[in-house]
Amino acid sequence: MVNPIEHTRMRDTSNKYKVEPYVIPADIYGSGNLSGRGGWTWYTGSSSWFYKAGIEYILGLKKRGSKLYIKPSISKEWKEYRVRYKYKNSIYDITVKNPEGLENSQKQEIFINNKKIETNFINLIDDGKRYEVLAVLK
Repeated sequence: MVNPIEHTRMRDTSNKYKVEPYVIPADIYGSGNLSGRGGWTWYTGSSSWFYKAGIEYILGLKKRGSKLYIKPSISKEWKEYRVRYKYKNSIYDITVKNPEGLENSQKQEIFINNKKIETNFINLIDDGKRYEVLAVLK
């Protein structure tokens, strides 16, 4: 009931729901002609928690100071995903590959601009450049 994606899977329920599918509403009307319609989406603060859950706990991008760790908790069917991460004036185009179908990974090989790095994190740099990052889960 709370997951907004469930309300937008089909055209008729989406038309009834009438609010953004990426924000958790404070309420969903339960009776009368407004039944199924969401409300108060941006007032709850839930959108920031939804974002945090998706970015940090599912995709596993965790920023600590100027370090970015990649520790995803994903479905074993996810073989790859991509994220464009902006750090101040720099852009990090991150591809995470999951060839072994792991659901949780604390280890990975990380390449930045095709060069393997020896740390388990990315040192974020504010130099206005674009970086291609590849993380292969192990």
